[in-house]
Amino acid sequence: MRIATWNVNSITARLPRLLAWLESSGTDVLCIQETKCSAEQFPYAPLRELGYECEVNATGRWNGVALLSRVGFEDVRPGLPGGPEYEGVQEPRAISATCGGVRLWSVYVPNGREVSHEHYAYKLDWFRALTTAVTEDAAGERPFAVLGDYNVAPQDEDVWDLAAFEGATHVSAPERAALEDLRATGLRDVVPRPLKYDRPYTYWDYRMLAFPKNKGMRIDLVYGNAAFAQAVKDAYVDREERKGKGASDHAPVVVDLVL
Repeated sequence: MRIATWNVNSITARLPRLLAWLESSGTDVLCIQETKCSAEQFPYAPLRELGYECEVNATGRWNGVALLSRVGFEDVRPGLPGGPEYEGVQEPRAISATCGGVRLWSVYVPNGREVSHEHYAYKLDWFRALTTAVTEDAAGERPFAVLGDYNVAPQDEDVWDLAAFEGATHVSAPERAALEDLRATGLRDVVPRPLKYDRPYTYWDYRMLAFPKNKGMRIDLVYGNAAFAQAVKDAYVDREERKGKGASDHAPVVVDLVL
């Protein structure tokens, strides 16, 4: 089974590339983040023509997550149980389902903005709720993984220049501690193998030629339990999808499983 995660940064803007990628990549299940549309606006029809069922948690022009599957869905659950609200709303940042016998979450963790911002506290609260919500599945025997845009680089080497992030979000100690707490439930970081460069970055800013200069970050992560990690045959970042006109600022992370 081939499973992938991709922050598309607007599924409407990225639809032609998404459809072409799905046709060429052989992906069975895709976890999508940042749909930037409502569930009613989601492009179900062209995806169904390719054989994908769609489950969506999205409410408007910000955030939004989805699961696409050509191996079916069971026990679909939109949202993060016990998740915090931001400005009075529980944002659409999580959706989970079982696909082909594998339990999967697609998550879009809050950005945090600045360490002094209330959005940063919200981010840490969101991590705590996620950790609680996945604890049972993480410790279970069924293959299970939480995939998505975590907005945290786990290690110093997961950013192109640590000095450029001094005092900023994405690398702060509390955020990394939140990742450690999540892993402590029984999850493992499925690190993609490097292709062109030593580090498998997944995100590059649109500005200042960040992608050609490989000034990137590894913030799109796959955290799987023991059963999932043991089934991994390969994992890589499809860096080609960050190239060219109309690309997202994130590249897909692809994981092949032998179940």
